[in-house]
Amino acid sequence: MQKVPLSSDRLRVLGVDPAAAGPTGYGIFESDGRDCRMLKCGALQVARRAHSPGPALQAVHEMICRLIDEFSPGVLAVESVFAALNMKTALRLAEVRGVVLLAAAQHGLEVHSYAPRQIKASVAGYGHADKRQMQLMVRAILALSETPEPADAADALAVALCHLQSERLRRRFGTPAISGASARDNATRTATLSRLPGISHFQ
Repeated sequence: MQKVPLSSDRLRVLGVDPAAAGPTGYGIFESDGRDCRMLKCGALQVARRAHSPGPALQAVHEMICRLIDEFSPGVLAVESVFAALNMKTALRLAEVRGVVLLAAAQHGLEVHSYAPRQIKASVAGYGHADKRQMQLMVRAILALSETPEPADAADALAVALCHLQSERLRRRFGTPAISGASARDNATRTATLSRLPGISHFQ
């Protein structure tokens, strides 16, 4: 597998939208603080058997590992479990999140989780935005020529964008650098975020 090179002045984020039953979305972009460039997005649909969820979870884990190996992101952003879900669905979603977090830990990758409403509010300006609205906002922010499909892929990109905005706010209000990250990583993050005004939605 050929790795996608990363410039030292860019921040690369892998966003993941785990699903209890449907496709698990993923999206990767990088930013130099002025522009964002999408590198890849998509969704993995795996048939999940009620009596044997193992193969589906393994497929998600392998996908995340491949993406990390290929793109070398600096951080992984993932949607958290929605509190209003019923217990069965919440447990299934937690299993998928578990293998995503495992893949990140195995690669020493920093992880941040964001609630669904927080993601929608940060990207669309409205905590109850529907999937179509999210797709259109992601397309506009990343200046894509086409609307990202499927919707799960757009949702994953939205998770990554939410992280970028959260990092900017942390820097703006003088919160400490993220523990566990190297001095170089924190310096790169600070330099990148200081130029973020190019993304007008995040002002």
